[in-house]
Amino acid sequence: MPRIIVLPHADLCPEGAVIDDAPTGQSICETLLAHDIEIEHACEMSCACTTCHVIVREGGDSLAEADELEEDMLDKAWGLEPQSRLSCQALVTDQDLVVEIPRYTINLAREHH
Repeated sequence: MPRIIVLPHADLCPEGAVIDDAPTGQSICETLLAHDIEIEHACEMSCACTTCHVIVREGGDSLAEADELEEDMLDKAWGLEPQSRLSCQALVTDQDLVVEIPRYTINLAREHH
């Protein structure tokens, strides 16, 4: 199984994390949530917001390209970078990933799921 390395995030994952058993075909968001990394997902992973925005620092070439809807949503994300993805739309493949969760989202209030 591929591995996801999550870079440190002050609130969600202060020490960073290594997920050694990321299931292929599952979204990055679902995988993070399953490993107690409470990434925001205000739209319940329906590609209708940008709260689950991540930056794929390594391994992004292994992911399917973002579709037009995801690209349109990403245009609204805080701290957008060329490697940005909505974690609810990016499905894990057989390659390892290194992801960074941006410090801020456009959400004014954090939702606890």
